[in-house]
Amino acid sequence: MATTQERTATAGTVYTLEGTLLEACSCGILCPCWVGEDPDEEACYAFNAYHFTAGAVNDIDVAGCNYVRIVEIPGNVLTPASWRQVVFIDEGATKQQQDALIAAFAGELGGPLADLAGLIGETTAIKRARIEHEISGGTGTIRIDGVLEATMEPYRGAGDTITTLRDSLFSTVPGSPAWVGKASTHKVTLSEFGMEWEYTNRNAIQSEYRIEFSR
Repeated sequence: MATTQERTATAGTVYTLEGTLLEACSCGILCPCWVGEDPDEEACYAFNAYHFTAGAVNDIDVAGCNYVRIVEIPGNVLTPASWRQVVFIDEGATKQQQDALIAAFAGELGGPLADLAGLIGETTAIKRARIEHEISGGTGTIRIDGVLEATMEPYRGAGDTITTLRDSLFSTVPGSPAWVGKASTHKVTLSEFGMEWEYTNRNAIQSEYRIEFSR
């Protein structure tokens, strides 16, 4: 069976990324951004954390890497070039892996990640750090020492079925369903960039995703 990297290298595939998403923000539940509405408190303070269980960007295998953006969104999520972000790449990534992920998420390679990148107005910094990203028994945890700490869990319906959001107007994992959840803790400490907040029992999103783009 072909690996993800081998599949990506064929027939014009630019990137294939598979993994898990952990996301939380300052809004109540359910996050208004995902349905195209304005943030609950005029602005949104959030993070999107991607772990790649498999994947490649061009010919660069990125399996095992993590990419995290910490963002301020001053109004409606769909306003072009409005977000301000600080990006973290895990310290275990090679320079090639880091450059490949930054290029993909900056929109330089096109596809659905370019659509998301069009919302970014300012990348204040790109930093490397040890990133702990885990989903176990439905509970998601993310930690960057001294920077980010969050714990979240999806809502469940009858028969313990995870409450799922599909076909939403906005998504940080285009093409994949997301789990509606709640973050019991969500704390960001980035005082050097004026990004500090702490919330409890606010919106969270989790997902197992596949994002692919071919030319």
